Amino acid sequence: MKSFKKIMMAAVVLLSISVNAQIKNKKTETVKISGNCEMCKKKIETAGNLKKVAVVEWDVNSKMAKLTYDSTKTSSDEILSRIAKAGYDSDKFSATDEQYNKLHTCCQYDRKTTETTKKEEHKH
Repeated sequence: MKSFKKIMMAAVVLLSISVNAQIKNKKTETVKISGNCEMCKKKIETAGNLKKVAVVEWDVNSKMAKLTYDSTKTSSDEILSRIAKAGYDSDKFSATDEQYNKLHTCCQYDRKTTETTKKEEHKH
């Protein structure tokens, strides 16, 4: 089982190297994105990735994502906006309460109070 995990890790590393090699005008940034688990990792990366344009690699433990993208075709803001629409907050973009509430219960991380939440608290 341990050797299988090592083989899978090697395959992931090789795949990310080959995908990153296809991106032209490459720019790389590291950003914090909220999430909890491997399911979050899959959703965050799927939302941010664009073939030959952007690759997102999110670390479950650190909650940090490495964004590698073609700076002539997209930006970190566009990538983080897509990730927020999938339900995940970053320092620049927050998911709406509706988007966040669609996440599986294990994926619902502790959120900072959003403007929407603050407004709702003041109504009561």
